[in-house]
Amino acid sequence: MTMYDCILVPTDGSREVEHALEYAFDLARLHDATIRALYVVNVAGYSGLPMEAALEGVSDALRDEGKSAVGRVEELAPDDIPVETEVLEGAPSRVIVDAADPAECDLIVMGTHGRGGIDRLLLGSVTERVVRQASVPVLTVQVDPDEIDDQPEEPQVAVE
Repeated sequence: MTMYDCILVPTDGSREVEHALEYAFDLARLHDATIRALYVVNVAGYSGLPMEAALEGVSDALRDEGKSAVGRVEELAPDDIPVETEVLEGAPSRVIVDAADPAECDLIVMGTHGRGGIDRLLLGSVTERVVRQASVPVLTVQVDPDEIDDQPEEPQVAVE
């Protein structure tokens, strides 16, 4: 049986990600593992702003959003599951893959989609890139905000 010591859970703070957290918490309890919640600040998407000061303001706002998102993971975690949090900056898929270096984490658990609209499409493509590039197993949880209920769906495990 494969054992997990550290489970990386990328989050954008959305309710949809909480669906994936249910699986991460169950696995963490089963394996006596630590959850490592990660929020990636992707400032590159805002680099077209005309003023450097405006970009710095966006970066600060995104960092605050990130702190809130990983803080939410801590709030939701059962008391018997240790949670570490981290807010990093960079290209989301690359940062997630690097953060899940096998010396650090044994598994990545993430939703197939996050927020709605264009963010939903972007997170979906991030998940796909992580599945293709990660050196550790990736458990993807199908997330459709219209279908979230009290009954979790069966996750899919993708190992590359």
